[in-house]
Amino acid sequence: MSLVQLTEVSRLYDAGGAPVAALDKINFQLDEGEMVAVMGASGSGKSTLLNVIGTLDRPSLGHYQLDGVPVEGLDEPALAKLRNEKLGFVFQSFQLLPRYTAVENVELPMIYRRVPPAERRALAEEALERVGLGERSRHLPTELSGGQQQRVAIARALVNRPRLLLCDEPTGALDSQTTRQVMALFESLHRGGMTILIVTHDPQIGAYAPRQVTFRDGTIVADERRS
Repeated sequence: MSLVQLTEVSRLYDAGGAPVAALDKINFQLDEGEMVAVMGASGSGKSTLLNVIGTLDRPSLGHYQLDGVPVEGLDEPALAKLRNEKLGFVFQSFQLLPRYTAVENVELPMIYRRVPPAERRALAEEALERVGLGERSRHLPTELSGGQQQRVAIARALVNRPRLLLCDEPTGALDSQTTRQVMALFESLHRGGMTILIVTHDPQIGAYAPRQVTFRDGTIVADERRS
């Protein structure tokens, strides 16, 4: 089943009066349960693709459906609701609030959904257990290693049970051993049925995904699957 469907999508920016295409008539489909690495050099269009799929940016042209919902016509409140219900985000910089404990950081997406406090806490604790950090739930980010902070960020992304996990250079700030641990976690989530899209410039990270899509100059130049 198609979870993401982009049809002839372009994202244009004004560069001194001349339009520049960060995405140029992209056709892209992501099926439920896939794990896909989107690869390419800086400026190739891969991060713009993630922002469009994540509804953080809008297509200039073309059509985008997320889980069967046409996205381009939605207003900002509807987009925010769609993001909160359908998407989870993991970024390179973790983006944890420093004065909040791990469990409080994981609770944040549920506040928007007005989940009652007791249920919120139980679900956040469950998400931290899922990523192997149940015993660290009361620690502040400064009391955690980089890999542990990223796992808190992954737990936060998972806590609303999203249909799609969007990861933007999720291991870019980690050492090689911690990178392997985080990627093993993504592989485990994928085996459990999670749909995952990872943006990376690193071929070693891309190799974890059964499907690799390569961008250059705003276009898809390769779409390969490994057995």
